[in-house]
Amino acid sequence: MEDLRVGRIARALRQRLRLRQVDVATRASVSREPISRLERGVLDGLTVRTLRRVFHALDADLALVVRWRGGELDRVLDRGHAALGGSLIDRFDRRTWGVAPEVSYSEYGERGAIDVLGWHGSSRCLLVIEVKTELTSIEETLRRHDVKARLAARIARERFGWDPLTVSRLLVLPDESTARRRVSAHDGILRRAYPHRGQSVRRWLANPSGSIAGLMFLSPAGKDRTSRRHGPTVRVRDGHSRSAGGDDPPGASHGDT
Repeated sequence: MEDLRVGRIARALRQRLRLRQVDVATRASVSREPISRLERGVLDGLTVRTLRRVFHALDADLALVVRWRGGELDRVLDRGHAALGGSLIDRFDRRTWGVAPEVSYSEYGERGAIDVLGWHGSSRCLLVIEVKTELTSIEETLRRHDVKARLAARIARERFGWDPLTVSRLLVLPDESTARRRVSAHDGILRRAYPHRGQSVRRWLANPSGSIAGLMFLSPAGKDRTSRRHGPTVRVRDGHSRSAGGDDPPGASHGDT
């Protein structure tokens, strides 16, 4: 949790609601002192319970985020992440796309890993794919994906010798009711960040041109009963591999929105 930023958020919300610190304290059934400390970003000594009550009084929710090595905890905690990523990689065809899974990076103080980096050689389109088994923090997901997209061209050139003309983003979620409800609940912000969905994404994957920012739902490996339409995938293993191509998008998901 970024203490100073949390404090600025609390102050901004209070001012937006035209409340005094004492008003928030009354609403949260706490003294004024923790409100003052919170807004100054001094969170040491404040309990999570107190913070939740204060933000609830501000009509907000407190979401705690644990970061590890750039915030990439999906691989540690969730086997479903590997299953979903594997299902996605299995959709790429060696004749059309080059695929590099789990591309780690440490650039300009940013550390993490790109879940899947796709390369369409004939169009020189680079695709930065973020695989999420659940959307716990919309803001954090968008921020991390933006960072990866910003660094991707440099990483692709240095690591694989790929020289992209465009960089696109694709957020992949499990084709399950929980994920769909989460997207629906936050469709406003997600639609702005990922305007391309369904057929639009599949058409682009089949014939990339320019850049897109898309969202797609995909059945994790082991749950998808559709058969593969093409041969095995290509996994880039060294820093000089080059592949060209387009994806088998029609089979990539059976229920995009």
